[in-house]
Amino acid sequence: MRLPAVAGQFYAGSKHELLKQIEWCYMHSHGPRKLPKVQAGPRRLIGLISPHAGYPFSGPVAAHGFACMAQDGKPGSIVIIGPNHSGAGSGVSIITSGKWATPLGAVQVDEGLSEAMKRSLDIIDVDETAHAHEHSLEVQLPFLQHLFGDEFKIVPICMMLQDAKTSKEVGDAVGKASAGKDIAIIASTDFTHYESQRSATTKDRKAIDKILALDPKGLIRTVEDEAITMCGYGPVSAMLQAAKKLGAKKAELLKYATSGDTAAPMPQVVGYGSIVVLR
Repeated sequence: MRLPAVAGQFYAGSKHELLKQIEWCYMHSHGPRKLPKVQAGPRRLIGLISPHAGYPFSGPVAAHGFACMAQDGKPGSIVIIGPNHSGAGSGVSIITSGKWATPLGAVQVDEGLSEAMKRSLDIIDVDETAHAHEHSLEVQLPFLQHLFGDEFKIVPICMMLQDAKTSKEVGDAVGKASAGKDIAIIASTDFTHYESQRSATTKDRKAIDKILALDPKGLIRTVEDEAITMCGYGPVSAMLQAAKKLGAKKAELLKYATSGDTAAPMPQVVGYGSIVVLR
């Protein structure tokens, strides 16, 4: 059992308060302003870019992506790829067994799919150290549990290495192992960190344009050339690579806002985006 690392910090620590907080995110002025209802759905959604800051800051933006996922229908398994903020563990780390707990319950790891991804690429290591204190994957789970209960499985992947070659290889491995399966891939990232509102929105638009063009290499090149402090550009690039292999045709920006929008005006902000990738 992987126990919560940031419950009571990034999101509320009790079931009752966490459910209230998630509903607050949906009803926020920068959220969808309505609670989601899970549909049978067309299952066109292959990828989702979702932020991972504390819910009071990024939760309303994240709610747009999960509302879209609710309308699209429940996937059987959800691959969650996030950056490694701690610097602990392997360059690319996966968990292949067990459950992940939050105050809303426990989610089962998809052992077969995780093992298939591990076999597809030598640089993916089974390593719990990288995941033990990492928040970028964990903060996605309560939103998913709020929608689907325990009727889905996850594949957790944590990337410390985010160069173009590694991101492509991870994306290819995810795409190969997921072919023919009912999956969705969440890439967890925040955009620009601690710059002015104007600087953040200008830089982030350049990265978002590459995402909307389904251009994984162009995204990494833009992040590097423009010095964009986007913490999960590698996971996003890997998701785009996998999604294209799985038949992605377009991406749509659902919501962009900064912490200065969602919380309160501030001299330095963090950018958040919710973007879907569709068949």
